Amino acid sequence: MKQKKVSLSDIAEKLGVSKTLVSMVLNGKGDENGISKVTQERVLKLAQELNYKPNQFARSLRIGKSNTIGLIVSDISNPFYAKLARYVEDYCSLNQYNLIICNSDENADKEKKIIDTLLEKQVDGLIISSTIEDIEHLRKINNEQVSFVLVDRIYSSYPSHYVVVDNVFGAREATQYLFENGHRRIGCFTIAPAHISTQVERFTGYKEAFDTSLESFNDFYHKIIPRENMFKTIYNILKDWTSNKVMPTAIFSANNQITLALLEVCRELNIHVPSKLSIISFDDIDVFRFSNPPITAILQPIESIAKYAVETLLKIISKTKANEEITELYQVKLQTNLILRESVAKYNI
Repeated sequence: MKQKKVSLSDIAEKLGVSKTLVSMVLNGKGDENGISKVTQERVLKLAQELNYKPNQFARSLRIGKSNTIGLIVSDISNPFYAKLARYVEDYCSLNQYNLIICNSDENADKEKKIIDTLLEKQVDGLIISSTIEDIEHLRKINNEQVSFVLVDRIYSSYPSHYVVVDNVFGAREATQYLFENGHRRIGCFTIAPAHISTQVERFTGYKEAFDTSLESFNDFYHKIIPRENMFKTIYNILKDWTSNKVMPTAIFSANNQITLALLEVCRELNIHVPSKLSIISFDDIDVFRFSNPPITAILQPIESIAKYAVETLLKIISKTKANEEITELYQVKLQTNLILRESVAKYNI
């Protein structure tokens, strides 16, 4: 038979004191309310003996703070987001905060429901990598006076606190590296949905590299890959390029999941990397070190993203609770690093 949960009333009844007195003692307010040390010790001792556990939801309503942060990621199966969640949890724990991790599956409706649920749970703040195209969900969070920080993805039409990397710089550096190795026909694969800021910015960086290298840009080699059937889509693209003898000598992949699908297609079609096709990926993941060949990639400082996101959010929460006016937007843009491996070959024209 399930044991009945001990309440404040149970403790008060056993000690012959009021429920309010017990509440003040257990919330550390005994001294300021003139409750004697002896009485406080009796309350704390009995609470421990009865294994009293406070109702955290009710407590958060009383003190206006739940010590809980919600993290919304768009795809937890992506190693980038899995690692980000791990580091966010680490930094929340260091600051005595609990973390609720939610996965939207790149589904806008699911993300909206997640936001509603987290707001109902009285979270103190949100860290969001959003998949929603419009900005109504951000306005809703703002109207609820809940602090939030965007990570990875941002909205140019809605100025917000954010922590991101310089996607344009990283993509430009990757593409320029291909130019430096003699490549001129360079493809670019971005992932749907096309509105996501990371993909827009990485395509921009790719395109800028053509101007920097004084090369003509051909939009024919830019393909947006749907998340569903990535392998089939890439297979058909490469098959078509090969058949029509317009195969690029290199591809810049703007997403690690696309890169994995691309490598699988290359094996299926017997396209050797890098002698027949050089590949460079945005967002280095552990498996790239062990691929055959190991993949040259743009590394994002994931731990730093998590650290700045948590620290920024807690700073905003603290100011909000103290009724301090927030006069500036906290916007952090971190640098990426190009990790050279063996998937890019010299191309001799």
